[in-house]
Amino acid sequence: MNPADFYTGIVAELYGPLKSVAQDPEPYAAFVQEAGSPALELGCGDGDPLLDLRRRGLDVEGVDASADMLDRCRRRAWKQGVDVDVYHQRMEALDLPRRYRAIFLAGPTFNLLPDDSTALAALHGIRNHLAVGGTALVPLFVPSPTPAEQIGRARTATADDGAELRVSVLSEERSDSARTQTTVLRYERYRDGESTIVDRPWVLHWYTRSGFEGLAAAAGLIAVSVLETPGASDLQFQLQAAD
Repeated sequence: MNPADFYTGIVAELYGPLKSVAQDPEPYAAFVQEAGSPALELGCGDGDPLLDLRRRGLDVEGVDASADMLDRCRRRAWKQGVDVDVYHQRMEALDLPRRYRAIFLAGPTFNLLPDDSTALAALHGIRNHLAVGGTALVPLFVPSPTPAEQIGRARTATADDGAELRVSVLSEERSDSARTQTTVLRYERYRDGESTIVDRPWVLHWYTRSGFEGLAAAAGLIAVSVLETPGASDLQFQLQAAD
């Protein structure tokens, strides 16, 4: 399947209850306040941290490749009494009506782009949507292989309607030459004797620092700041237009 279609159907439904990490909105609020508004969150999903930033009164919009995730975002916004504008577009094919002082990804969502050519197209889109003097924040990481003892072990949760939800790793392949890790995930939902089971490949693509800087340069962007996490493979780039 196309990686942009991963977060659809049961995967979108189970994303919120089963997600293992909730993004802290503070660093993104600080980034928007420093870089300026309007702002755009790429890969906003079901609304974290987008909705929190909107509750703070920040002028932030969102875009995501998954219509199902955006439907969940709109429903959450309605329940919370938050006004938000979101767009259904792929990161590598952005065509939005505004230009932004701040463009950011909350967490290493950029790693979901499956190869360098798709990443380059996304960086061109970022460049084309930056206002004069605008800044883009792009966090990246190098994924670690799933430990062998976790293969087949399910993470579980209970849905609001009482359904049992499960996600587990079935298998994993890693290519250091292609800089990709493909993890086959099984999503399961059980309720009142009925079940839904879907297996989907989750592709992560990583970058070297110099490789990403080269892609950014090819898109007309320069790294004005690079934050490295000591003892980890995490990188956080702040990019601006080269001209």
